[in-house]
Amino acid sequence: MGSAKSKSSSTARKARIEEMRRAEQARERRNRIVTIAASVVVVAGLVVGGVFVVKSQDDKKDDTASGAKGSSGDSGHFTTGKDGVRTWTGKLDRNHVEGTVNYPMHPPVGGNHNQVWATCNGTVYTKALKDENAVHSLEHGAVWVTYTSKAGKSDVSTLAAKVKQTPYTLMSPYESQTSPIELSAWGHQLGVQSASDPKVAKFLATYVQGKQTPEPGASCTGGTM
Repeated sequence: MGSAKSKSSSTARKARIEEMRRAEQARERRNRIVTIAASVVVVAGLVVGGVFVVKSQDDKKDDTASGAKGSSGDSGHFTTGKDGVRTWTGKLDRNHVEGTVNYPMHPPVGGNHNQVWATCNGTVYTKALKDENAVHSLEHGAVWVTYTSKAGKSDVSTLAAKVKQTPYTLMSPYESQTSPIELSAWGHQLGVQSASDPKVAKFLATYVQGKQTPEPGASCTGGTM
C-alpha cells in the first residue's frame, strides 16, 4: 500500500516537473518574440533621441549593482532540523550584482547573485562553478549537489546519474564545504557522507521546485555553462 502511494506521488511529481519544462519552453519562445519586438522599438526610440533617457536608466541600474557588489546581503544563521536539513533563519537578498560575492555559508544557499544562472537542467559539471551563478539557479528552484575529493568515486557516479535524470538540478565539485556531499536549495542545505543515504532522495523530492523557491518555474536552461 505504502509502495503504491509512493509510486503515485513520484509519478505525479515527474508529471508536474515535465509540465513546468513545457511551460518554460513555451515561455522562452514568447520571450524571443517579445525581445525582437522590443529591439525594434528601442532602435526607433534611439533614432528620435531617446538614447539619453535609456542611458540615464542604465546608469541607475549600474549604480545599484555596483553598490551591492561584494555583499551577499544575507543575515542570520542555520538551524538544523531533526531530519538533518539546515534551514537558514534570517534574510537572503536577491539582487543581481557583478563580480565576486562574499557568502556567509559554503556552498551558499541564497543571497545576491549574478544575473545569469548556471544551467541546471539535470546538468553535471566536472569543474567548480561560480557561486554567484549557482545561487541564481537555486532562486529558480534548482537543487545543487556538490562534493569534495573525500567523496567516493561510486558515490559521485551515483549522484551524477541521479542528477542527469532530474530536471532543475545541477552538480559540481566544491572543496570548501564541511561534508563530502552537500545538497543545497534556496535557504536549505543537507550534508551526507554517502549517496546511498535515504535523506538524499527525500531532499530532492522536497526541494526540487519546492515551496521555498522564490521564482518557481523560471528557466533552468540557457544559462552559463
